[in-house]
Amino acid sequence: MAKRTLRTKLCDMLGIEYPILSAGMGPTLIGEKTGAPVELVVAVSEAGGLGVLGGSGYTVDELREAIRQIKSQTDKPFGVDLLLPQKLDMGGGLGQAGVDKVPLGLVLKSIPQAHRDWVEKIRREMVLPEAEIMVRMNTTTMRPLEAVKVCLEEKVPLFCAGLGNPGFMVEEAHALGIKVLGITGNSKNAKRMAQSGIDLLVAQGHEGGGHTGRIGTMALLPQAIDAAFPVPVLGAGGIGDGRGVAAALAMGCIGVWVGTRFLATNEGGALEVNKRRIIESTDEDTRVSRAYTGKTLRASYNRFHDLWDQSGLDPLPFPTQVLISSALLAAFVEAHQDEYVGGLAGQISGLIKEIKPARQVLEEMVEETVDILTRRLPESVMAK
Repeated sequence: MAKRTLRTKLCDMLGIEYPILSAGMGPTLIGEKTGAPVELVVAVSEAGGLGVLGGSGYTVDELREAIRQIKSQTDKPFGVDLLLPQKLDMGGGLGQAGVDKVPLGLVLKSIPQAHRDWVEKIRREMVLPEAEIMVRMNTTTMRPLEAVKVCLEEKVPLFCAGLGNPGFMVEEAHALGIKVLGITGNSKNAKRMAQSGIDLLVAQGHEGGGHTGRIGTMALLPQAIDAAFPVPVLGAGGIGDGRGVAAALAMGCIGVWVGTRFLATNEGGALEVNKRRIIESTDEDTRVSRAYTGKTLRASYNRFHDLWDQSGLDPLPFPTQVLISSALLAAFVEAHQDEYVGGLAGQISGLIKEIKPARQVLEEMVEETVDILTRRLPESVMAK
């Protein structure tokens, strides 16, 4: 069979074969490098899509090394995704140069007493081990401006802001030939981001895994497309096969941003327990919670959600809340209490029944999308 062709404006903008990007997924725990590792980025880009490195699990130096590893393994375009906190200077001494690692126990002493008491209560009642975690203060999330500088210096083909508005670095990025992508969950922010000068916008619906908003994908896409015009939009949230790709294209998107389906691949960086939870899930087995990062984030349901809901506490601001979730989740992992462990995942988990190579996932998406657009849709719809 001849190779299928699926091209949109996005392919020309990024120099890729298919309008499919793997989301820049990052880790749940401090110190993890799970999510979208180098292997996944290379596999997706080599297959004709565009792989995006989830940079939030790396130190600034590790980010540079990961970018160079990607360049050494593929000459195809790729992206890097960073989380940009609202306060980019990360005041208070936590992200300052010269302080690379701090024991988690020491850092926890800086959070409100009620939150500390709750963490200790859970550890005591559940007889959890004192997991030895060193909080890395030189991560890309703690030092976002340094991480952005690395991306500019390395001239990554596509810079993606998984959280926050990257408008502040657009001019410098464009001068270096770098495209800039932002992500939104509502039309108001879509307009604001488009006006900041970005090249591409991802509109992610409530169904999506990781940080997510309140608007469903079907309602969000046309409104975000109108609000962001003329900046082109990619669809995200609930896209796991060719049907989702075809639907996004039909809505007016020029491509898609796919997370959970690529996370559940051989190259996907999720813990094995999290991959297993995805393929065992139904469409109702994820939850949105502020327990992990302080912002609304969708993950596979697990009993940690219940523990947090019962705490009666308000979440701390991002990224401070990550300290609490890391302290407990690392202990649950060490104690092999998998029922309290669940990674980032979207509602499309219920559609995923098998872990496959990333190339196969992408090729099957393309094949099904083309089949829908060229054969199934014309045969099932009568229009004049």
